[in-house]
Amino acid sequence: MVEADAPRGHRAAPWWRSRRALVGAGAGIVVAGVATVALVAQASGAACAATVGSAAGQATYYAADGGGNCSFDKVAEPLVVALGNAEYQGGAACGGYLDVKGPKGSVRVKITDRCPECAAGHIDLSRQAFARIGAIDDGIIKVSYSQVANPAVPGAMTVRVKEGSSRYWLALRFDNTGNPLAGAEIQSGGSFKALARTDYNYWIAESGAGNGPFTVRVTDTAGRRTTLNGVTLSVGTVQKPGAQAATASPATPKPSRATVTGSAGPTELPVAAASAEASSARPEATSLQAERSPGGLQRCGS
Repeated sequence: MVEADAPRGHRAAPWWRSRRALVGAGAGIVVAGVATVALVAQASGAACAATVGSAAGQATYYAADGGGNCSFDKVAEPLVVALGNAEYQGGAACGGYLDVKGPKGSVRVKITDRCPECAAGHIDLSRQAFARIGAIDDGIIKVSYSQVANPAVPGAMTVRVKEGSSRYWLALRFDNTGNPLAGAEIQSGGSFKALARTDYNYWIAESGAGNGPFTVRVTDTAGRRTTLNGVTLSVGTVQKPGAQAATASPATPKPSRATVTGSAGPTELPVAAASAEASSARPEATSLQAERSPGGLQRCGS
């Protein structure tokens, strides 16, 4: 533990982090007050709408590069955040965005990593994001934050085929989804089969799906379904396949956005070459237990 009366520069290593270089000043973290932020998802196509809430707590920072446990690629100017286990939800939060408000203003950050030592209400920002809302020398600041529904993203949805993939085993990672994904499926034999989510944000076909090219369908936590055509078995490459997108069906209501003072209003996710996909079919559902923050379990798709 960090001793509250230890002089600056002579503190023990921060208790909440051993794998990242994180700076923290003052006493150990005390959560100011936490409201539930549940990023609930399931392992296959039918979306289980996220419970969008707001939270008040603490933020620290570390040397983030945009990568991390969500397996996203590194970026030059990472405005990103790592969440504790309860809010990371076994990877279900990956790719979503938070609006975070601190003493100096607000910043929008992408969820890219997991902070195993962070309790509910403690978020771990990149240094760049932290500097926009607080003083770096403070190390720990009070914040409020909320999940953003349908945020703008920097480009079209992409797919990456993981190293080791073949016709017999396939792993796919999706980026620029805006909302976190609730499910992913791959077309096989004329029907779609659910892919299994991993906690490192890849979706797995354990028995593979052949040589490709593949048609993949993803559904986000707002119920919006996107079909990606022409995904090839090109290992280690990021692809921008042709996309067909559709808004959420009436049976899957879009969650409302919990606002943060001073933050931008919600915007729609742009999809390149989008066209309407009229589909009322609900894919086969398998369930994944997802923790609620700060405690309890909710099963989706059961």
